[in-house]
Amino acid sequence: MLELRPFNTLGGANHGWLDAHHHFSFAEYYDPQRMNWGNLRVWNDDVIAPGTGFPKHPHRDMEIITYVREGAITHEDNLGNKGRTEAGDVQVMSAGTGIAHSEFNLESTATKIFQIWILPNQAGDAPAWGAKPFPKGQREGFVTLASGKDGDQESLRIRADARLVAANLKAGETAEYVLDKGRRAYLVPATGVIEVNGLRANARDGVAIADESVLRVQALEDSEIVLVDVA
Repeated sequence: MLELRPFNTLGGANHGWLDAHHHFSFAEYYDPQRMNWGNLRVWNDDVIAPGTGFPKHPHRDMEIITYVREGAITHEDNLGNKGRTEAGDVQVMSAGTGIAHSEFNLESTATKIFQIWILPNQAGDAPAWGAKPFPKGQREGFVTLASGKDGDQESLRIRADARLVAANLKAGETAEYVLDKGRRAYLVPATGVIEVNGLRANARDGVAIADESVLRVQALEDSEIVLVDVA
């Protein structure tokens, strides 16, 4: 089962400094049919104007992944962590018992991110933050960027039954991803045009996937693809 969720059907709002689109119910956008996908709770498509960002605010008991599509995001939190994450790279935050953070675009151009929230395996763990570069030019097929699964030791660690992967494909290239029995996936092409098991998706469309064992992704144009495998 594959369900296309075109970009123009997403919720969201343009706040001037932030142009936000929500794949799932979030903030003032509510759709009872789009509350979550398995343990995936939030997938926000955010464009942040230069010199602006999210001032310090709290979270708890959520795994929050930031995938930077263009530009860079600068993080600071009350644990003393500071970092700048550039396009193609990833940062993860385990909110645990509580963390307060800010995320600012200190660049001269707009920063574009996917903000992905996943429900943790358990509540009440200590908060944590981490970041890692994943050069787009070094991706052959799908590369694991963040994971709570055993065996994904080269990726950033999250405390959830989930895996974040990405692929950069030239027009005409294909990549496959195996989905274990009972798992779901949510896929978004950050750029380009693709087909997923024959279903066409344009840039920033969402594809909700269930009851599929192998996903065959073909790039109809040069494409950057982000996928979350969830319980």
